[in-house]
Amino acid sequence: EMQLVESGGGWVEVGGSLRLSCAASGGAVSDYAMGWFRQAPGKEREGVVVIYLGGSPYYADSVKGRFTISQDNAENTVSLQMNSLKPEDTAMYYCAAAAPCPVDWYSPRAYNTWGQGTQVTVSS
Repeated sequence: EMQLVESGGGWVEVGGSLRLSCAASGGAVSDYAMGWFRQAPGKEREGVVVIYLGGSPYYADSVKGRFTISQDNAENTVSLQMNSLKPEDTAMYYCAAAAPCPVDWYSPRAYNTWGQGTQVTVSS
């Protein structure tokens, strides 16, 4: 059974950057659709980005041009580089996996493997 562990969250000022990592075990990230989701207090979990088979990622409109997903098959990790952070990016960020890539990639219900999450706080 695949397991995911996120790291890299923290506190950053507006306009700053953070890099999140998701380490996978029990399965190869290259075989799964790997997504990043986030959930702010009082809000539903939302899809941020997904990558599948090393193809072109799908990004939520709110993060396009600021966030970049990358995948390292040798290390079996997926990373999320977040630049130009805004207060509205504050949330718990989760790594998730699904196979094959769901049509509704942005829907948490389409993923059956989740990490424990890492908190990102952007302070103004």
